[in-house]
Amino acid sequence: MRIVVLDDWSGTFRKLKCYARLADHEVIVHHDTEKDPQKLAERLHGAQAAIFTQERSRLQRDLIDRLSTIRMIAQTGSHRDHIDLAACTEKGILVAAPGTKGVGVTTAELAWGLIIASLRHIPLEVENMKKGIWQSTAGTGLRGRTLGIYGLGGIGSIVARVGKAFDMRVTCWGREESRDKIVAAGYEMPATRREFFESADVLSVHVYYNEHTRGIITAADLACMKPTAVFVNTSRDGLVETGALVDALKKGRPGRAAIDVYDSEPVLNGRHPLLELPNVICTPHLGYATENTFESFYTKAIDSLLAYAAGAPINVLNPAALKQPS
Repeated sequence: MRIVVLDDWSGTFRKLKCYARLADHEVIVHHDTEKDPQKLAERLHGAQAAIFTQERSRLQRDLIDRLSTIRMIAQTGSHRDHIDLAACTEKGILVAAPGTKGVGVTTAELAWGLIIASLRHIPLEVENMKKGIWQSTAGTGLRGRTLGIYGLGGIGSIVARVGKAFDMRVTCWGREESRDKIVAAGYEMPATRREFFESADVLSVHVYYNEHTRGIITAADLACMKPTAVFVNTSRDGLVETGALVDALKKGRPGRAAIDVYDSEPVLNGRHPLLELPNVICTPHLGYATENTFESFYTKAIDSLLAYAAGAPINVLNPAALKQPS
């Protein structure tokens, strides 16, 4: 079977233990992202299967209609909104995607790395020290400050617990029906949305992105934040109203941001409005990007591929595709 692996940005796939399991198959790995559907279809032409890494490439009808040889897609990660399952089913393309329970801890780790890096000016001080400059800033400590968690799900809960360990006051925001859960966990849910944004010294976003949560954080929300506050987003850029964060940072509310996710990825050649701002730390979507996570993601994708090759597909999202003529 000829297999194409898309969007292995860091060149990790062939270094993983699970890669050896594909020794009997022809494997082609691409390390960049192709946005043009026609050119992406050309990359996939001649292959019977493909691994889609996260949402780095979109599997929509404008691509699917151009595919002539692909019969099976193995998707990594938990997100599905970039896949047109109906179009895949019509085309007879099987999509396999197992769950990814338990991998959120890596994103929580990065969130805290960004928070501390921002509050303690670590990137600036590292660069200054290389220039011979010693201790040029005074950082902000965590103890007694307010940590706001927008979305107390799996990742948000980990971030919140660490905040408690630092003796921070932890507040959370979510749907009203989440209030009992938040209080039972030992945290506070402010009476109003405005109070939540106003009171946070650190505000970390951990909301699942879909059509219902797109733009859920507005310019008005950000305008409520303190000039000393830091806004942290390791979830998805689309959760914030388009253009609102850049405008808010230019106005000084919030005063800083630490961002791991962007409207269009990858961000290349330093071309993004956030990279032009001195009060922002940007990382290249590192939240889940650890060797252990990739080993888990790709192992499950390979499980799906090999099961399909053996005639017993698993983790199938669209079993109706099996009934389509090949």
